[in-house]
Amino acid sequence: MTVKVKMGEVELEMNGPYMTELREANDILDDEEALRERLKQDGYLFIRGFHDRTKVQQARLAFLSKMEEQGKLMPDTALEDGIINSNNKGAGFQGSENQPQELLDVVNSASTMSFFERFLGGECITYDYKWIRAVETGGFTGAHYDIVYMGRGTKNLYTLWTPMDDIPYELGGLAILLGSQHFDRIRETYGQMDVDRDRVDGWFSKDPLELINKFGGRWATAEFRAGDALIFGMYTMHASLTNQTNRYRFSADTRYQLKSEPVDERWIGAKPKGHYGWHAGPTVSMEEARAKWGV
Repeated sequence: MTVKVKMGEVELEMNGPYMTELREANDILDDEEALRERLKQDGYLFIRGFHDRTKVQQARLAFLSKMEEQGKLMPDTALEDGIINSNNKGAGFQGSENQPQELLDVVNSASTMSFFERFLGGECITYDYKWIRAVETGGFTGAHYDIVYMGRGTKNLYTLWTPMDDIPYELGGLAILLGSQHFDRIRETYGQMDVDRDRVDGWFSKDPLELINKFGGRWATAEFRAGDALIFGMYTMHASLTNQTNRYRFSADTRYQLKSEPVDERWIGAKPKGHYGWHAGPTVSMEEARAKWGV
């Protein structure tokens, strides 16, 4: 049976020319050198059952309780179902303040920090600023590098994407563009951008086919489960599938690096300042910026 997924407005066939499955790294989990080589080769690590599943589900319920208070859930439905009300508004819980302990018990846990310290070979820190997203029906994330949002410290910074629920294809999980860490022309142009300094839209493209047809590679995704983890570097192009359901898709983005390396000051401390210039004035469209860069 042919399985199709949706990215933006485009339907792609699983295991067709444009979309494949993420490769799991559980078989090399105890071999740091193999993990480093896999990330260098594939641009990501996909680890099943990385977190305590029950704790991840508890964190999701903590955010759903907040959304219920905000009136974003469908009345007279079960909290744990996360059914979106008729307004169909997404939500973001971003920053360092007022993050529920249930989330910190997952992404700041001893096991999470221990993994990164083994993987990076030294004492690690995680950004105090956390990014939690509840994606609405029809919502998706366009293709981008994370470096354009947090590139003022070390480039050896890693994103941990945590699905906070079981996420089948139709709920809209993350997708990685294989080989994109080697797109030199994009790295030399878009990859040098800073959204606060340059005030350019952050997404490189909303068209998953354009990237492959122009630069190569292939998208890869999975049907995620609560407890799984996807880890990647600052120059791995990623996006999400489209949420085609009436339920919120919950995920957390958190960042990790060696303590000894420079840190982007926007994302650390008791009250990180976050983005301060990006939307503070006129914003340059990505189309304009790409025309200038010749990409």
